This record gives sequence, structure tokens and C-alpha cells, in this order.
Amino acid sequence: MTLDEYRDLATRLLDPLVRGAVAVGITPNGISVLAFAVAVAAGVVYWFADPGSLLYLLGAVLVFMNGVLDLLDGMVARRTGTDSAAGDLLDHVLDRYADIVVLVGLAGGTGEFAIGLAAVTGVLMTSYLGTQAQAVGLDRVYGGLVGRADRLAIIGVVTAVAAFTTVGYAGLSLVGLLLVFFAVVGHFTAVQRFYYAMRALGE
Repeated sequence: MTLDEYRDLATRLLDPLVRGAVAVGITPNGISVLAFAVAVAAGVVYWFADPGSLLYLLGAVLVFMNGVLDLLDGMVARRTGTDSAAGDLLDHVLDRYADIVVLVGLAGGTGEFAIGLAAVTGVLMTSYLGTQAQAVGLDRVYGGLVGRADRLAIIGVVTAVAAFTTVGYAGLSLVGLLLVFFAVVGHFTAVQRFYYAMRALGE
């Protein structure tokens, strides 16, 4: 279950945006910074949201925008021939900070900071294992149960639903349950990626 398998489809769908960005001269690094700014805005919105609040819907829109921009920067870089190791590094660093601010915002809005910490560490370990595989000579790993594209989609859908309901379970709101999901699945995905990498290395 990973939306990264549909990158080719996303590339075709976003091609008009890529052409527009190239036409107006927006740089890939500029798009990366804009994507991070949108994620920060989402985190702030989520921090002040309550179950049933339309702020959650606004946050969902911002998260989806972050996802689109995250794809767009690399596409523009490849289209203009400006892709570089420095740009890749900037993109990945800002993505990790974006993940943190969004999840911290969700935790702040629910008051579930312990669960939020578990979710953040799970997400960071998932990303770390994906790039660490590349560091030891393998291809960068995007697979596993939940990748970044899946995570953004799930956050967007669940928080959009949370804007119109106060449903919860076991004393947790819908968003609190979302954090539990990321805490568990994030670490599980990290373990999956570790297993795949070790198997590929022949250990």
C-alpha cells in the first residue's frame, strides 16, 4: 500500500503545473521552501483545531497542497535540468521538518503529546531507513506499509472528516486515533524497510 507506485500517473497529471512553473521562472528550491511554508501553516491550523472545527478542513487542504508541491519541485528540477544533490538535500530536510510540524500540530490540537512523540519518531525512522538504504549502496527505499505520499493522503482525508464529526474511541478523538495509527504503522514501516535493505545486502 503505497501511493509512490503511482508517481508516473502523478507526473502526467501535474504536467500542466510544471509547465506553468517553468514559464514563470519558479525555481525548484523556491517550490521546496513554499511547500515547507504550507506545511507550517497546516501545523499551526491543526494546533488550534477542535473536533468538528472547519479548521481541520483548512488543514487538510494545506496538507494536500504540501503533497502536490513536494512532487512539483523535483519535476520542475528535472524539466529544467537543474536537479542537483544540493537541491535533493534541501528537499529532504524540509520534508522531514514538514512532517514534524504537521504531526506536532495534530498532537497540540488533541493534547496527545506522548502519542504525538511516538508518531513523530515513527515517521522519522521510516524516512531515515529509506535514505539510509541509499547510503549503503542500495536504491532509495520508498516501499513499506505507509510512505510519505500515503501519510499525507491519510492525514488530509482523516482531518477533512474530523472537520464534520466529533466521533472518537477509547477517549481519543478521530485525530488522536490518527496519531496512534502513525505511531504504530510508522515504526512498522521502518522495520519493513530495514528488513528489505538487509535482505538486499545479503545479510
